[in-house]
Amino acid sequence: MLLVTGGSRGIGAAIVRLAAARGWKVCFSFLSDHQAAESLLRELEAAGHEARMLRGDVADEAFPRQLFDYAEATLGPVQGVVNNAGITGPIGVFKDTSIGTLRRTLDVNLMGTMLLSREAIRRWENTRTQGRIVNLSSIAATLGAPGEYVHYAASKAAIDAFTTGLGKEVAAKGIRVNAVAPGTAYTDIHAAAGEPDRPSRVVARVPAARIAEPEEIAEGVVWLLSDEASYVNATVLRIAGGL
Repeated sequence: MLLVTGGSRGIGAAIVRLAAARGWKVCFSFLSDHQAAESLLRELEAAGHEARMLRGDVADEAFPRQLFDYAEATLGPVQGVVNNAGITGPIGVFKDTSIGTLRRTLDVNLMGTMLLSREAIRRWENTRTQGRIVNLSSIAATLGAPGEYVHYAASKAAIDAFTTGLGKEVAAKGIRVNAVAPGTAYTDIHAAAGEPDRPSRVVARVPAARIAEPEEIAEGVVWLLSDEASYVNATVLRIAGGL
C-alpha cells in the first residue's frame, strides 16, 4: 500500500492515478481542496481501485502517525511513501520574501518530508519491511530559481541532501530512498505562486522545447517505487527535459 501526500491535484494526483493503475492500494492526503480530493477518490473507486483520502497538514508533527494509522487500518501495511506535498510561496526576489513564507515553505517542503519519512523508517524497521520512499525535489535545487523563489530552491536542495543521506543510512535494511526532480510542469502551483502563465514564460529555457505533463513526472516516481528500480537508492532522478 502506498501513501502520497498532496495527492489531490497536479503531480500528486497523477502519481495517485498511475500507482493505482499499476496495482497499488493508495491513501493520499490533501490540505484544502476537499472537492478535488473527493472527485479523485470517486474516480479511483469507479475504476475499481482501493483508495482512501485524509485531510491534514504535513507540517503538523502529529500528522504522520495519523496518516499511517488511518491507512493501515483501512488498506493494510504501508510499503511505499511519496512525499509530494509542497509549496513555493509568491514569485519574487528573495529580499521581498516574508518571514511567514520562508517558514511555511520550509515547514511544508522540508519538515513535512522529514517527519513522514521518520515515521516510515521507524515502522519499517520494527516490522522489517523493505519499504520505498520517493521525495519530490525540483530542478530549482540546482538552478537556484533566481528572481522567482530562491527560498523554494533552497528547500528542495535540502530534500536532495536528505534523500542521499537517508538512503545511505537505511540501505542495508532493504529500505530505498530516492527523489524525483521535475522541471516545470503544467500544474496549478504556478497560479498559487501568482503567475498562472509561468510555463509559457520559461519554456524557452527548456532544451526539449516544451513543458512537462504531470503524468510524465508520475512515471518516474512510480518506477522508483517498483521492483524494476530495486538497485536504485539515494538517487535524485531529474525529469526536466534536459535542464
